[in-house]
Amino acid sequence: MAIKNEEFRYEKDKLVETENWIDKEAEFLEKEKEYIDKKLMDLVKKNSTYSVELESTKKVKEINDKSLMKFKEASETPYFARIDFCEKDRSEDNFYIGKFGLFDNSNMEEKVIDWRAPVADLYYSGTSGNASYEAPIGEIKGSLNLKRKFLIKEGELLDAFDEGINEIILKSGIDTSGNELVDEFLKINLEEAVSSKLKDVVATIQKEQNDIIRADLNQPIIVQGSAGSGKTTVALHRLAYLLYRHNKTISGSDILVVAPNKIFLDYISQVLPNLGSEDVKQVTFYDFAREFFIVKNKFISREDRLSSILEEKYKDKNELNLLINSSKFKGMAQMKVILDRLLKILEMIDIDIEDVRADEYMIFPKKEIMRLYARDLVYLPINKRKLEIKRYLNGRLKGRLPFIWEQIDLDYIDRINLIKSSEEKPEDIRENIIKAYNERDKKKKELNKKALYEIKVFIDNWITKDIVNFYHEMYIDKNIFIKTTGGKIPEFLREHLSECHKEYKENKLIDDDDLAPLMYLKLKIDGADEKYKYKHIVIDEVQDYSVFQLIVLNEISKTESMTLVGDLGQGIYFYKGISEWEDVIKTVFNNNANYITLTQSYRSTVEIIEFANKVLEKQKNNLIPAKPVLRHGDKPKVINIEDNNEFKIKMNDIVKDVQAKGRNNIAIICKTLKECEEVYKILKTEKEINWVLVKDTNKEINLDKIIIPSYMTKGLEFDCSVIYNCSEDSYKDNDRDKKLLYVVLTRALHLEYVFYKGQISPLIEKE
Repeated sequence: MAIKNEEFRYEKDKLVETENWIDKEAEFLEKEKEYIDKKLMDLVKKNSTYSVELESTKKVKEINDKSLMKFKEASETPYFARIDFCEKDRSEDNFYIGKFGLFDNSNMEEKVIDWRAPVADLYYSGTSGNASYEAPIGEIKGSLNLKRKFLIKEGELLDAFDEGINEIILKSGIDTSGNELVDEFLKINLEEAVSSKLKDVVATIQKEQNDIIRADLNQPIIVQGSAGSGKTTVALHRLAYLLYRHNKTISGSDILVVAPNKIFLDYISQVLPNLGSEDVKQVTFYDFAREFFIVKNKFISREDRLSSILEEKYKDKNELNLLINSSKFKGMAQMKVILDRLLKILEMIDIDIEDVRADEYMIFPKKEIMRLYARDLVYLPINKRKLEIKRYLNGRLKGRLPFIWEQIDLDYIDRINLIKSSEEKPEDIRENIIKAYNERDKKKKELNKKALYEIKVFIDNWITKDIVNFYHEMYIDKNIFIKTTGGKIPEFLREHLSECHKEYKENKLIDDDDLAPLMYLKLKIDGADEKYKYKHIVIDEVQDYSVFQLIVLNEISKTESMTLVGDLGQGIYFYKGISEWEDVIKTVFNNNANYITLTQSYRSTVEIIEFANKVLEKQKNNLIPAKPVLRHGDKPKVINIEDNNEFKIKMNDIVKDVQAKGRNNIAIICKTLKECEEVYKILKTEKEINWVLVKDTNKEINLDKIIIPSYMTKGLEFDCSVIYNCSEDSYKDNDRDKKLLYVVLTRALHLEYVFYKGQISPLIEKE
């Protein structure tokens, strides 16, 4: 039912009233900030060391600064929705919902409800009529009487939308009876142009996304999401929700976000800070493993490897197959069993020890040390066991010394008796006896120092130091490899792995495929510093990780609390990635994980999604195709070109056309980096258009007009995508190219162009 104009005027007045209140609160907080900053400066000058007043003032400053930030952030858009809820046996309340909760201290009420608050769940998941939400005190039942959405720009209310039949309510009272029955508020937001950074979507979170965001912290979640379903956005908003909901037990430093590449990290970098969630570590697996392992070796990244495969540098098919089988071997779940066997070999070597002695005296017998190592302390990582044994031996030394002193006394009694019975002169006998007693006392006095030194030397020599070379030896030594693998690996692959690791050892190289095994060995040998243990881990584009990488990441999870988001249809690391979610659920989480699918796509128009879905169907992976929001646009244009000059001319026309439609962001997507460099050379002569070449070494990205390799577009989206050279010799009818092409065809929001030379790829159905 359409709202009457007076209701719209009421909402407009309400917004002005709220903005005025926010301005006054912000002004008050600014004055408080000035006072606190001055007080803090004075306290710092007076107190060079710890001061209770200084520390409490720092905390007050932190609270005030956060409040000021919230009020400034809310000044132009205080809220985006309103709900009217009548709790059972109580009068109706209306709640305005915003990105941040805003509290009015004068009357002790919340002017704006935080989107993460329990009652706000009604906005995302509630329907008109009987409704309920979960509060800390239990389920709150009642009636949801209104769900209203506001379109606010620069502090002005432009439109209001009521849910139900999703009618648009305009202040002008325009008749909207001819509109399609779609979520007009969502549609307007989706029509916006692309930003260079991923934005928060608190105003447009949909019910199925909200269910994931608010899901229980303690169970792992795996989200299979179609291209454009908002997987990444949902995962990041889930983190913001968890930090809000569990603020007494989780902080930003307890959370790890693992993303596919540095460009993507830059793209998502503003979401969590914009939602008030700071200090969350966001990193690639490659960089995290390098930081965790701290070695000076050179590394072969997965992008380097994939680029070499796509550019067909492996001309010998047998060589390529060996590479693929090697990656699969190192990423399979059974790698855990293999490495555990390798660790058993290390333990067998470790128990081949001698007694700890100082001079000729035994301080600790090897039997006692072996008992500690192989039984009492077996729950600790190997090197931590050894360090604990060192602590134990040092602690027990004081109690051991009296017994050794007795032995020294007995040894010297025999020596002194011999001196006494000698035929030397009495004065010489007396001198030799005194000398023997002095030597005995000196030995007893120095024994503690010598024993501590011998314990230190013993442990230092016992510590496993070179984990990398220890790992290389598993492949190089045939006997060790057969013992660890059970002899189940074909000889041709074993020989290949052996030759590779001889080269890696000689040249101090580490392949990306070896990072997870090395991390696992380090965890079991050295253990992990507390800063590398997390209460919640998010992994994006998880389909491109091996099962064993996930096992290792789960090892650093304190509670197995993880959010994994991905799409098997976009698994471009075909030679190492995940092919079935069942493998992850079974082997990583022991069948204890919540599996959810997202099929609604919010990114592209109906025409673009339908075009891309035809490639997805060719994958034959039983995935449900993406379902587009009912937002129409131009059909993707498939264009045949004769040469590069024609491509350049047509690109100039496309840029003009796209800009005329109010869009600026255009991405030319090439299959390989080499192809990108060629296109860049073709287009850089056009001085009016500043094309930027994106490489995997880039740490930042501006999505204006870019030329980017296909494998780096994961998670990104563009106003207009141009797929370069989609010919039959570029995108072939194989699993790898089906997934890669599906990725690049699902990046565009509004416009898409597909160029080809000669014959079109068999994966494209040209009309």
